[in-house]
Amino acid sequence: MNEDQNIQLWNKCLAILRDNLDAEQFKAWFEPIVAQDFVDNQLTLRVPSQFFVQQIEDRYFQLISATLRRVYGNDVKLFYSYNIIKDSPDSNVTVAHDNASAKLNSAIARQAQHVANPFDDGPELDDIDPQLNPRYTFENYCTSMSNKLAVSVGKAIADDPNCKTFNPMFVFGPTGVGKTHLIQAIGIRIKEKRPRTRVLYTTSRIFELQFTTARINNKLNDFINFYQSIDVLILDDIQELAGKTGTQNTFFHIFNHLHQNQKQLIMTSDCCPSDLDGMVPRLISRFKWGMTVELYKPDLELRRAVLRMKASQDGLVLSDEVIEFIAQNVTESIRDLEGIVVALLAHATMLNQDIDLDLAKKVIGNTVNVSKKQLSFELIADTVSRFYNIDKQLLYGKSRKREISDARQLVMYLTKKKTQMSSTNIGQKLSRDHATVLHACKQIEQRLSIEKKFRHEVEMIENEL
Repeated sequence: MNEDQNIQLWNKCLAILRDNLDAEQFKAWFEPIVAQDFVDNQLTLRVPSQFFVQQIEDRYFQLISATLRRVYGNDVKLFYSYNIIKDSPDSNVTVAHDNASAKLNSAIARQAQHVANPFDDGPELDDIDPQLNPRYTFENYCTSMSNKLAVSVGKAIADDPNCKTFNPMFVFGPTGVGKTHLIQAIGIRIKEKRPRTRVLYTTSRIFELQFTTARINNKLNDFINFYQSIDVLILDDIQELAGKTGTQNTFFHIFNHLHQNQKQLIMTSDCCPSDLDGMVPRLISRFKWGMTVELYKPDLELRRAVLRMKASQDGLVLSDEVIEFIAQNVTESIRDLEGIVVALLAHATMLNQDIDLDLAKKVIGNTVNVSKKQLSFELIADTVSRFYNIDKQLLYGKSRKREISDARQLVMYLTKKKTQMSSTNIGQKLSRDHATVLHACKQIEQRLSIEKKFRHEVEMIENEL
């Protein structure tokens, strides 16, 4: 390997080390090191002294070994070069070239050790229980525009073990929108395709409890080693670690180890990384490294699909009228929709009642607050597309046909007029920018001022809304 290539590789190592250390530590212990050569998987580093070697190996043993393995590969051997003073009378200075790092070389070459499993009090096994709910599969997960991106990213991770573009995957959104189902579906798909992959799903609350127990019982190393042995770590409700500095610091080192070794991390939260309170900044910055994706409240299309799937799974027959009423009035979460179906099933089987619109109204009234229908982007898009008899999905595409373009502009105009959504958010719904939304609103206003027929159509749509 030529000198330039050797320098490039060592600079990659320095970048990793710099990112994981305080500025003063990095400056004191790693800035003085120079990559001398790299031949036949033997890396020689030029350091100031033998004392320097002892200090960096005692202080940063795990970080150095993980970094070298990541950049140079598992077969790398480390040697040091430094000046030594001879004991001879002339006391001349020579350079020691053959000081191999036995400690680091042994760690790099060693196979992953079997570690304690905090989920299992019995005999230790090579494989682990992934703690996944078998019901939470992609096949049972309904999709629409409100979750399409998150599902696509999740399937990409599950189907391709070499896909590290989305590492970590950070999913956020309000409660009940399907975050837990989605991340467990990723884990289940991975186990189906690659059974020996060490996949683990856990909640942040359980992680915190295990950390506390390990610390009390002086088994913190076992705890860390176990989590560092995971191939795919799925951690739910990361916001539960807020304010728990000790747990966060431990998770920070676990995160770094897994990420540096190309292991997948998947996390959920009720808010995006930048809005997490009580988290150390260095963790928040790492949450942003990969793919951050939002799960929105279920749109009308998704609510209908969830009701049909849940009813089918429970052997329940729901009329289109009942499905439409529930979908229009239970809008906050998928969990609420599933609860409504369970309640209807109870009435149908235990009380021997027919499931009609009156029963649906009664059940909903006892379960969720039904208020006056709130105008939303989805409702406006449904109403406009139905009025003009066009497929709503065409509004989200790139079609420039006049009737599609006009309907799309009208949806933008009415949403801007009748909801609190910003131009940017409206544009995101339709894969456009805010300038396009502003232009659409201006175009509609001009047409309303000069086109009597169009003005009448808009009034009819507004009355329906």
